[in-house]
Amino acid sequence: MLDERPIKKSKRPYRPRPVIEVNPDCLVDKEFQPDEWSLAFGHIPVLARESVLALNIKENGVYVDLTMGGGGHTRQILSQLGPKGRLLALDRDAETLIWAGLWGQGDPRLILKKANFDDIDSILAELKLGRVDGMLADLGLSSRQLFGPGRGFSWQIDEPLDMRMDPESGVTAYDIVNSWPEHKLIDLIRFIAEERSGFRLAKRIVEERAKKPLKTTGDLADLVSKVLRRSGHHARTNPATKVFMGIRLVVNREMEALATLLKKAPGCLKPEGRLVVISFQSLEDRQVKKCFCSMEGKKIWDNLFKKPITPTELELENNHRSRSAKLRIGRLKRVVKEKTIPTDQ
Repeated sequence: MLDERPIKKSKRPYRPRPVIEVNPDCLVDKEFQPDEWSLAFGHIPVLARESVLALNIKENGVYVDLTMGGGGHTRQILSQLGPKGRLLALDRDAETLIWAGLWGQGDPRLILKKANFDDIDSILAELKLGRVDGMLADLGLSSRQLFGPGRGFSWQIDEPLDMRMDPESGVTAYDIVNSWPEHKLIDLIRFIAEERSGFRLAKRIVEERAKKPLKTTGDLADLVSKVLRRSGHHARTNPATKVFMGIRLVVNREMEALATLLKKAPGCLKPEGRLVVISFQSLEDRQVKKCFCSMEGKKIWDNLFKKPITPTELELENNHRSRSAKLRIGRLKRVVKEKTIPTDQ
């Protein structure tokens, strides 16, 4: 018998999903093909099509790739710029700038700068670029950095503990693991690496380093595996993955740099300029989401999608390193007047 009870109408007003140029549904059957330079560098850019579409590129606009890396996103942006367009590409790693000198081949639209993105306001003022039309930040490591010799980022390769994006500055992972007091290690492991067994692991690290220093990634990975060995579906992911990521975030002060960028970005963008952020870690994504979606954030930003854009099934099949990527897009509502960036225009 059919249920003839009246259908209750929702009291919540209907709010249509914001519509912009990026529609993940239309990309399901399309495949991004990395160019020869990306393949030679050994890194496939994540969410390349979606992130560049999200910038809503104007032919003669000014844009910033805040994390150039191998230049996969950078070259995609350049391909859509006209002769009067400009693209500022930043990176802390000198190797990527040398690489960009090869594929850039003196392109007058491309400006290269060795710097961290938390100095973006000073850099724009120095170069007299003024406010820009869009900025893109890919917060992940490139495959070349992760698996390149001597960098110490991966638990899968036994080499000295380093993890610095800029090998010429800052503390190393060795310094943190072998000198930080136990209570600071607990905070790092529990709240940054988001590993619930932080007390137990920090205590063992302190005990083991008292016998002899933990010098290599292999030393640390072996200790983490012994302390945090798991069974069942948890065993699919090596417990060292989260711990290494947490240490890397601290070594390079990535969370602080992201917070500074989010604070400075409104003063660096033109009205309706866009900030596009690709994150790979929940702490980073929560920070970006809070910036775009909090009560205060809604006064400054239009959050163009309620939920983050994630890789399509096709991209996941072709690039498993994209599995944790989340893309969020903020469009500036108003211009922040507290600080004016000089321009030569």
